[in-house]
Amino acid sequence: MTVLFLADERCLDHDPGRGHPERPRRVEAVRQGVLAAGLGDALVECTPGEATAADLRTVHGADVVARADAVAAGGGGALDPDTVLSVGSVVAARLAAGAGLTAVAELAAGRGEAAFCAVRPPGHHATPFRSMGFCLFNNVAIAAARLVAEGERVLIMDYDAHHGNGTQDVFYESPDVLYVSLHQFPAYPGTGAVDEIGAGAGRGTTLNVPLPPGATGDVFRRAIDEVVSPVVERFAPTWVLLSAGFDAHRADPLTMLGLSAGDFADLTAAVRAVAPAGRIVAFLEGGYDLAALGASAAACVAALAGVSYRPEPVTSGGPGGVAVDAAARLHLDR
Repeated sequence: MTVLFLADERCLDHDPGRGHPERPRRVEAVRQGVLAAGLGDALVECTPGEATAADLRTVHGADVVARADAVAAGGGGALDPDTVLSVGSVVAARLAAGAGLTAVAELAAGRGEAAFCAVRPPGHHATPFRSMGFCLFNNVAIAAARLVAEGERVLIMDYDAHHGNGTQDVFYESPDVLYVSLHQFPAYPGTGAVDEIGAGAGRGTTLNVPLPPGATGDVFRRAIDEVVSPVVERFAPTWVLLSAGFDAHRADPLTMLGLSAGDFADLTAAVRAVAPAGRIVAFLEGGYDLAALGASAAACVAALAGVSYRPEPVTSGGPGGVAVDAAARLHLDR
C-alpha cells in the first residue's frame, strides 16, 4: 500500500521556545524513525497546501484566527500558559491544517491508499473558540468538516494520551462524525469522561474510554476489539481520520500510560482495518520523548502501509479493564 507522507520544513518555524515539549525536533524524530522502518517505495512524499481563512472558519470562530495572526505578527507570545507562538507559527499552523485537506484530496484522486501528516503544531485540543494545549487550529476537525460538507460519514479515532477536547466539542452534536478517544484519565485537559457520549442528533457518536495510569497495550486492544469496532460497524464511516498522538508511550515525560512502539503498530492496524479502502488519514498529535516518538510513528506509518514493524515488543498486564467494561455498558447496550 502507498502511504503519502505530508511534511513541510516551514512547520519547523513554529518555535514555542526553549524547554517547550512541543519542539521543532519532533518532526525530524518522526522522519528519521519512519526512514528506519525501510518502507521504500511504499512511502511517497507529498507537500501540503496551506489552509485558507475560510477553511479555518469551518471549525473556528473568526476571533481565534485573528488573535493568532495578531500575536504572530507582533513577534510572538503566549495564547495561554501552554500555547506559545513565534513569528512563523501561523504559517506552520495553516500548513498543519492544510495537510489534512491535501491528503484527503490526494487520496480521493487515487494517488495513494493512506496518508500520514507529519506536521506541527498539533490540533486536537483547539476548540471552536480557543487555541489551547499546544494547538492553534484543529487539524483533524478541519479535514472532517470538509468531508462532512461533501456528504461523508467520518470516524475520528484518537489514541493520543490526552483527550481531544477540541475535536469532541466541534462534533458533539453531529450525527455524521463518530469521535472515539482512548486516553489517560485524569489528565489534561480534564475532559473525556465515559459518560460524555454526545448530545442532540449526535447522542451516541462520542465514545470515550478513559484509562488509568499504567494501562498497557492489551487493554487498548481489548477496548478496540470489544467496544470500538462494534460501534464503528454500526456507524459505517466512509472516511477514517486518526489523531495519532504517541504520548501514551511509557517513556513519555508528560503522561503515565504504558504503551510501546509495538502497541502503536497494532492499534494503527486495527484502525486501518475499519477504514474503507484508500480513505484513511493520520495526523501527528502528541509524543514528547524523541526516541519513543520516532519509533512509534514509524510503527504507525508502517501499519498504514500494511507492513508489520515493531521496534519494541507489545505490552500487557496493566490496569484499565473496568474502564473498558464501563464504555461497553454505555455503548453496546444502546
